[in-house]
Amino acid sequence: MVDSLRAIATQAERSGFDSFWVMDHFHQIQGVGDPQEPMLEGWTTIGVVAGFTSKIKLGTLVTGNVYRHPSILAKIGATLDVLSNGRLFMGIGAAWNQEESAAYGVPFPSTKERFERLEEAVQIIRSMWTQDRTTFNGKFYQIQGAYCNPKPIQKPHPPVMIGGSGERETLRLVAKYADACNIFGSPETVRRKLDILRAHCKSVGRDYDSILKTKLSHVIVDRDKMTVEQMVARELGHMPEQRLREWATFGGPDDVRRQIEAFRDVGIDYFIGNFEAKHELEATALFADEVVRKL
Repeated sequence: MVDSLRAIATQAERSGFDSFWVMDHFHQIQGVGDPQEPMLEGWTTIGVVAGFTSKIKLGTLVTGNVYRHPSILAKIGATLDVLSNGRLFMGIGAAWNQEESAAYGVPFPSTKERFERLEEAVQIIRSMWTQDRTTFNGKFYQIQGAYCNPKPIQKPHPPVMIGGSGERETLRLVAKYADACNIFGSPETVRRKLDILRAHCKSVGRDYDSILKTKLSHVIVDRDKMTVEQMVARELGHMPEQRLREWATFGGPDDVRRQIEAFRDVGIDYFIGNFEAKHELEATALFADEVVRKL
């Protein structure tokens, strides 16, 4: 397993990818695989990847806030940034996987409370990364004079991505606190979500253009059309056509490039792809050589 991780991370760096991301889950999630399949803990994994690499940014897409106390998460993130020489891209969200939380005995509050906790958590993390000591007396979290030394290398702090497309809460928190957002969906869905983000930015006095707009998509790419069709049928055949287009980017290199350009045209700055595990090395090489270089 460690050899596979080393191979894909170092190839991504050699190929010029800007960042390397992992999920923050403790067992495999529905729609991707069975829960008993191997799943590495995310923060440990990117810590190991930091030792394999020297340039590529490292992040969790995204950390579920309920899994770790935010003061501890601030220390974990700062440590990763220091030991990677300033390469942390901090992804965080309210958490959504109730089944997983129940399995591991992690409390899973209501949706409203999870978002209130996320808002407090982001404030704590940013404060601990930038202030000498942090005291915070919130509704859910209280810390008294917490140190976070050494501080992250990146100044004023590592970029914070708040993941998710929720229109009332997630995108509001992005507008208030985040350096980046991460949005799912087709170009039409993304356009609508970004319009909503723009409105939130206006309401809180935030410069919309200061936020990096990122898009996550499952990528299936191959030079052979029939191979693509077979892979789509095998991996995503359970999805109706409309949902498939919301979830995946697929086709030959030129097809995939045109689909990414469509996201760029509606306002996406930064595309993040995940690739089918059995063909990950081949697919990332093809994507780098025949998609990215032609964008």
